[in-house]
Amino acid sequence: MQVSRRALLALGGAAAATSVFGLPAFAQDKGTIGIAMPTQSSARWISDGKSMVDQFTAAGYTADLQYAEDDIPNQLAQIENMITNGVKALVIAAIDGTTLSNALDAANKAGIKVIAYDRLIRDSGSVDYYATFDNFKVGVQQATSLVEGLKERFADTKPWNVELFGGSPDDNNAFFFYDGAMSVLQPMIDSGEIVIPSGQTGMKVVGTLRWDAAVAQARMDNLLSSNYGDKVLHGVLSPYDGLSIGILSSVKGVGYGSGDLKMPIVTGQDCEIPSIKSIIAGEQYSSIFKDTRELAKVTVKMVDAVLSGAEPEINDTKTYDNGVKVVPSYLLESQPVNVSNYEAVLVTSGYYTADQLK
Repeated sequence: MQVSRRALLALGGAAAATSVFGLPAFAQDKGTIGIAMPTQSSARWISDGKSMVDQFTAAGYTADLQYAEDDIPNQLAQIENMITNGVKALVIAAIDGTTLSNALDAANKAGIKVIAYDRLIRDSGSVDYYATFDNFKVGVQQATSLVEGLKERFADTKPWNVELFGGSPDDNNAFFFYDGAMSVLQPMIDSGEIVIPSGQTGMKVVGTLRWDAAVAQARMDNLLSSNYGDKVLHGVLSPYDGLSIGILSSVKGVGYGSGDLKMPIVTGQDCEIPSIKSIIAGEQYSSIFKDTRELAKVTVKMVDAVLSGAEPEINDTKTYDNGVKVVPSYLLESQPVNVSNYEAVLVTSGYYTADQLK
């Protein structure tokens, strides 16, 4: 049976990377890479998964992409199956970065390299490398944007009433985001420029398990009803767009954004489409852009180098101590986005089309 090259190429990347009907493959088959992502409920993780599959395929690998839908046992089972199936490497964005030690020890014994993807995997010596953004700096950018918005919208009002939200306490990044933000906000709290009417500070109090928007909305409801009878909310530190949408629903529900009651300054992260539309509409104030295409590119290069016996490029060997070891890392840069620059950052770069944001 004869098969044309054109027909083979039409079969897609997987076929082009392997031998079909006994004919030579056109791309080197370098083996399978297991990619464990937390959930498809966030557009951000869908984008991450697609970017990695595309780039691993282009590099000659087969990608086994699995989403666990924020179910910890499900993600553990997926990773264990990938190890059993003999993947060459694991790229893991952990739901809970403290629950994978035994599985990763098994991967290590099998000679499978482990890359922590954007979320640090804790309490394991079997994590080889970490690819992420400068998460402390992300927090600094969020708080700086919050203060810029307060100065812009509430220039004649002092002190500013602000509430704090943190990310999921089982995500190591959440602490970096919070600490980075507080490096900007704490001096202003100490000086009296910013007041926290609820008194709620610290990740143990303000953390939002699983980055759940409904939990954030319910907490914002409680904060408003308990602390803002005669006060006006001026700003909210939100570490993630999904939480921001819930927070905005809460404040709009009690009249903010209508009449003379201005919308509070609400931050975010990940530049998800609903939040960019909210920014364009004048509701959410800002988000932080983390280009998942670039993170995928760094991760693929890291895996390819390791599997080729080379040293991957890293730029941080001090920051990310997972409780067992300092994990060699590559940190990418992030960028604040607001109504003034979203087109240049997101549309001109090709991350989104203009139609997607209408």
